[in-house]
Amino acid sequence: MTEKILGTKKNGMLVLVVTTLLYMAAVAGCIAGGFIMDDKGSPVLLIVSIVWLVIGWVPFCGLRVLKPQEALVLTLFGKYVGTLKEDGFYFVNPFCTSVNPAAKTKLNQSGDVDGGARKTLSLTMKNDIPAAEAPSKKISLKIMTLNNNRQKINDCLGNPIEIGIAVMWRVTDTAKAVFNVDNYKEYLSLQCDSALRNIVRIYPYDVAPNIDTTGDGVADEGSLRGSSEVVASRIRDEIQQKVTEAGLEIIEARITYLAYAQEIAAVMLQRQQASAIIDARKMIVDGAVGMVEMALDRLNEKEIVELDEERKAAMVSNLLVVLCGSHDTQPIVNTGSLY
Repeated sequence: MTEKILGTKKNGMLVLVVTTLLYMAAVAGCIAGGFIMDDKGSPVLLIVSIVWLVIGWVPFCGLRVLKPQEALVLTLFGKYVGTLKEDGFYFVNPFCTSVNPAAKTKLNQSGDVDGGARKTLSLTMKNDIPAAEAPSKKISLKIMTLNNNRQKINDCLGNPIEIGIAVMWRVTDTAKAVFNVDNYKEYLSLQCDSALRNIVRIYPYDVAPNIDTTGDGVADEGSLRGSSEVVASRIRDEIQQKVTEAGLEIIEARITYLAYAQEIAAVMLQRQQASAIIDARKMIVDGAVGMVEMALDRLNEKEIVELDEERKAAMVSNLLVVLCGSHDTQPIVNTGSLY
């Protein structure tokens, strides 16, 4: 299906004025033709006026108003006629029908939200729409932001994580969006979920050894937490491949939420804490060894005191206890002989 842009003139106001004037003339014709009893009226004028009053409302059905960044897909007796894209007041064939299968679909996204009544993504059915609110058949060409629900997905190591994304998208081909898929909004939402699962399963949450995330057979340091830009770009490309046939363009995809699932969050937190403690202790030991080495070198350089190997070992032991201890030390001062 190829999109066809209609070059219809913006003559809606002219048709509206002319049709209204004809209605007023028909009312006046009925009044004037009603004097037939007094031989002053005209039966032809009366009949024409009544006929126009009966069918004269038909041109009003062909009036269409479009705002900026809106489109209207028109069909005539099931055949695709074309698409109106420019803003203005139009008059089209009154028998043309506007088509938008996603008009009643409500997603958790900007410009098309459910009023905050539902926290989960929902597809609103007919009975959810108030009687006074008629869904518009116009297709928005604006950039929309879709916030899908957080999903629980296993990463490449099998750890369950929760992740959410925001996808910026817009309609570029109205004919494909309307006729190639049943409901382009629902189709986009499902493809976002599918692409998110496909990409997340390739990466670990944190950097892990011997993990190939690029598919080149070489282990790398890719991870969901450390390579969020790369992951978001791959998710965007994956979605775009799926929705091109639906006439949609994916502008950007961003990770909005990333965390371990609740059932393993506490365990992973302890693991991170243990790793941080080990790294901190390693740094403390490296620093303490360097300070002890510096102290021995300075004592030998200044020739302040000569220590045998046994005394050096005792000094090193005491200094390491002082420098590596997690609490303040309480030294014991020897006031007697060193030996």
